[in-house]
Amino acid sequence: MAKMSGAKALVKALEEEGVKRVFGVIGGAIMPVYDEFLDSDIRPIRMSHEQGAAHAADGYARVLGKPGVCMGTSGPGATNMVTGIATAYMDSSPVVAVTGQVNYYSPNTPYMIGRDAFQEIDAVGLMTPITKYTFQPKRAGEVPSVVRTAFLLATHGRPGPVHIDFPKDAQVGEDEMREPRILVSLKPLPVPKEFDVVRAAKLLLEAKKPVILAGGGVVWGRAAGELLRIAESLVIPVVTTFMGKGAIPEDHPLSLGVIGMHGSSAANRIMGDVDLILAVGTRFSDRSVGTLDTFARDAKIIHIDIDRSEIGKNVGIDVGIAGDAKTALSMLYEALKELLAKKPERWKWVKKYRQMTELLREEREQQGLTAKNVLRELRKLVPRDTIAATEVGQNQMWASLYFDIYEPGTFLSSGGLGTMGSGFPMAIGAKVARPERFVIDIAGDGSFKMNEKELATTVLEDIPVTVVVLNNNMLGMVAQWQRMFYEYRYIGVEMENVPDFVRLARAYGAEGEHISSLEELRKAIKEALGSEVSMVMDVPIHPEEDVLPFVPPGKGLHEVIEK
Repeated sequence: MAKMSGAKALVKALEEEGVKRVFGVIGGAIMPVYDEFLDSDIRPIRMSHEQGAAHAADGYARVLGKPGVCMGTSGPGATNMVTGIATAYMDSSPVVAVTGQVNYYSPNTPYMIGRDAFQEIDAVGLMTPITKYTFQPKRAGEVPSVVRTAFLLATHGRPGPVHIDFPKDAQVGEDEMREPRILVSLKPLPVPKEFDVVRAAKLLLEAKKPVILAGGGVVWGRAAGELLRIAESLVIPVVTTFMGKGAIPEDHPLSLGVIGMHGSSAANRIMGDVDLILAVGTRFSDRSVGTLDTFARDAKIIHIDIDRSEIGKNVGIDVGIAGDAKTALSMLYEALKELLAKKPERWKWVKKYRQMTELLREEREQQGLTAKNVLRELRKLVPRDTIAATEVGQNQMWASLYFDIYEPGTFLSSGGLGTMGSGFPMAIGAKVARPERFVIDIAGDGSFKMNEKELATTVLEDIPVTVVVLNNNMLGMVAQWQRMFYEYRYIGVEMENVPDFVRLARAYGAEGEHISSLEELRKAIKEALGSEVSMVMDVPIHPEEDVLPFVPPGKGLHEVIEK
């Protein structure tokens, strides 16, 4: 093969992986790569901050199910990226992150890694705990194999981020290029065992009150259709974890919503009334199940997960099936077809809980701009296939409760790490992935402030995203806990109307609207649907509006506070 520089080899390798967009911030130690973009079909998206670049790549990956790529320089470029990569790692999102690095070794310069050169940081050491793997090519000739391996690793088995730390001398140096090879040994993907699948099928058929618990693995595994087929054939209600939101259309008669600390009443209550749980692609986190010793104590559990280490890790199980969700659920459906004599009669039991979900959608505690009313109205106004990102805090939980999702991969939120400021750049990545879709960021004032600078990106790069700021002039979730557990002793949470989000948006060249009624919201959304630039809607809500239902920390799902 031809001789070329490491920078050119990286860009060529990215092209071979089908990459069209890279989210990043240019800097000295990554300039050779950016220069090569000028002669390629890859468009680098100019982000305002490397954290935003990582979140945008994450949002891109969540929507398309394939790796998003982010890029930054050495030193602070790498450290700024860490939070976004950790967010992707906790939520199993396949991001490929490339950071520049000082020279590994060059006889023509006095610097090399380990001498505390300008903007040097141990990026490999930083990224190792929050990635599936991190590479540092020493020579240009290693680059094609590193890129091929990184992309394969990011999506192999349980998805996750992979990091490439790219020394500058490897970028500018030239080598003869060879066919890329895989640099690490990959564990074979688990294949569901037919014996376990048949055992699971028999348990499902014997159950009187089964429920399906769908986690993020259903979404990542593109297994929503297979899950729904089983639910409908056996009349099994479906609850989801927060990361599994969208695994079933939330207006489906069998959908009961999200379980957990701020889950729906129906979803939380039914978990105490079941005799079997079919759990798919979930790790049974504390935020989903409450206290482990009180969770579904009388129910048998079937656990399907592509990560063997998750099966039986947090809760005891009766049947474990290691394998990807799509394959396992397909096999389970075929086994059920062989054993199923007639469709169970469970609709009366399901409707009892489904009615709670319907009431949640319809009731109005009061008129006007409450978070509940705003999000219910918003759901009516935007297209069914809208992609919704959220920030972290009360806005996130209100969105979980009151903004229904109908397609997998159209709800983007930081679940595991709970990263404030992640939603807006995730929305930018989603819009790049699906430019034909309406993309919205459901935000709180505290979270949006953390990455509002990415408004510049949406204007400079023509990526229109709509932001609805539920503005209570508070760090709302912390303030709610201070009301509930600290006797209203507020400290560090009051935002005091700073900044003016409308003027801020206009300063960046985006549009901004103050919203003072639901009618004004309807008008603004109609404008946003046809807008060619981003729009920020500042929606004032009461500073002491709580997110309810709420399961206090250390409590079981049955100990939910509803009013």
